[in-house]
Amino acid sequence: MASSFKGEDVFGSGPHEFFVGRVGRRVVSLAALARDSAVEGSGEFGDLELRVTVKGRLLAEDVAGLWALRDALAAESAYEVAGGVLEDGHGHEWTEMKLLNVDEDGAVARGRELSIGYTAEFGHLAI
Repeated sequence: MASSFKGEDVFGSGPHEFFVGRVGRRVVSLAALARDSAVEGSGEFGDLELRVTVKGRLLAEDVAGLWALRDALAAESAYEVAGGVLEDGHGHEWTEMKLLNVDEDGAVARGRELSIGYTAEFGHLAI
């Protein structure tokens, strides 16, 4: 089973790993809510929104191929693009995920293949 986003193999050109972000409850200082430092205590305000980060490398035989991979990944991060299922290829899947942002890590490495590192952050948003 290969990893994918919305059924598309956007990570498979190179090595990549999935990391689940902080999970638990959202705890907020009551003083911050009241904007009054004299108010004591904290309150629970639901669960944290799920975040899954994918770190990897895009690999291609030529510059055009590398740009095609970069563009395909970046296009999924646009505001109007619908979310979908994110699968890690090891039996974990997250539904209703959106690609929130993509960061390229460093310069293009040139060898037998061209490659560039990336970090992609996915989220399950409440709204």
